[in-house]
Amino acid sequence: MNNKTALLAGASGLVGNELLHILLDSPYYSRVKILVRRPLDMAHEKLEQVVTDFDKLDHYAHHFDVDDVFCCLGTTIKKAGSQDAFKKVDYEYPLKMAEMAKLQQVKKFLIITALGADAESKVFYSRTKGQLQVRLKKTRLTALHVFQPSLLLGERQEFRLGEKAATVLSPIISKLLQGKMKKYKPVEARDVALAMYEVAQIERTGNYTYPSDRIEIISAQSADR
Repeated sequence: MNNKTALLAGASGLVGNELLHILLDSPYYSRVKILVRRPLDMAHEKLEQVVTDFDKLDHYAHHFDVDDVFCCLGTTIKKAGSQDAFKKVDYEYPLKMAEMAKLQQVKKFLIITALGADAESKVFYSRTKGQLQVRLKKTRLTALHVFQPSLLLGERQEFRLGEKAATVLSPIISKLLQGKMKKYKPVEARDVALAMYEVAQIERTGNYTYPSDRIEIISAQSADR
């Protein structure tokens, strides 16, 4: 199938930007829509930028008439300013996107949450991600693919001390985390994007989850081809 269409939210983020370029370069997608608050400074014959008010996603229902929806939305409590603002970006918007995808009978919905996501967690961040996963499964999408990376590595526009430190220490951390602990290794943003892309080319139904170690395996297989 080489005439697919995709919708991506979060194209300005670390993983989303990597994924955007992969989708635009792919021979399998003829059209790529991105939902953005402000237009990105780029142009491509396949690309359609949809300036979006995420508080009114219902107004953009027709843009979900695509084959695959990729949700790479995400922020931090510090950047959002409060837990409520964080939850809006990391829970409410993705859930609404899934509901819109369901209405349009999208074939695949692919989303990034986080390793350790748990609806019963005492940690607000992990609990929010876990609650989202529970709700997404109840949406009964044709195919739901949840990617759970550990700490992401890559060049962000904003400085994050923890991630900068992880980048420096990554070679040491990776050697120490083996066996069952391997999934906690920091993972490159491009590897997550590659894994999402590869999974999107598989035609199957149901709910699937990919922790960090599985993400690395899929991305490595992609690089070998």
